[in-house]
Amino acid sequence: MSFLRTFILLLACLAPPALSAGENAPPRLMLATDYSGGSDVSSYWVSEKLDGVRGRWDGRQLWTRGGQRVSPPAWFTAKWPNVAMDGELWMGRGRFDEVSALVRSIQPDDAAWRQVRFMVFDLPDHGGAFEARVMRMRTLLSAVGVAWLQPVAQSRFDDAEKLDARLNEVVAAGGEGLMLHHRSARYSAGRSGSLLKYKPFQDAEARVVGHAPGKGKYVGMMGALLVELSDGRRFRLGTGFTDVQRAEPPAIGSMVTYRYNGLTSKGLPRFARFLRVRHDPPPPDPQ
Repeated sequence: MSFLRTFILLLACLAPPALSAGENAPPRLMLATDYSGGSDVSSYWVSEKLDGVRGRWDGRQLWTRGGQRVSPPAWFTAKWPNVAMDGELWMGRGRFDEVSALVRSIQPDDAAWRQVRFMVFDLPDHGGAFEARVMRMRTLLSAVGVAWLQPVAQSRFDDAEKLDARLNEVVAAGGEGLMLHHRSARYSAGRSGSLLKYKPFQDAEARVVGHAPGKGKYVGMMGALLVELSDGRRFRLGTGFTDVQRAEPPAIGSMVTYRYNGLTSKGLPRFARFLRVRHDPPPPDPQ
């Protein structure tokens, strides 16, 4: 084998895999960090953290955060502006599984898509401070006049006590929590201390590496998932499942989202509880 041919084969082995049809490089998104108190709450715009599928409209096409093309009926995006928009495909509180399945469908279900709204929470290419982007989102989407294309409601609070009251109100109504965005922040890809998520619990993702058999009333079903974190550490996830999920557990190799309350002395999630299968895992944090 010639040196040139060997060199070409080596390059082919080292090259990243080609994207499949309907797949794109993950969009460079602004990502939130956890709110831990101590911030000047009055400097933030606050919105509900919607339990949907994050989407990125590039002015022509809708993509998931993982770079998968979303294929709604043509009418859904027909009148959308040629402006990049960051938002959430949302059907309502507690309906994540429905919207997730719909977004992953190749053939669009017209009737189901009529229940979806794209809730816009940012304009990545605007260039101005977030407060200016909030005002632009309101005027832009009002002018478009599409009922299922709406800006996320943004509010301001004077102090942490009022913020906590709003969190309790949202959670009591079935919501996940709140998002806090600093009024002067510019849009920047990656984790940002200017964008905060505030929930009564924390959540994260892990890969399924095994199934532990059930005992007692769960004999013959899955008793717990053995999951692995990105750093290689493993733990069992044994609560939060329905009987249907125990009978047909998430496949080995799949990603799941779990909720937890702080960390143990060994740095593992405390009181970890299964939340859902994550069909569209988040892209790596942009560097």
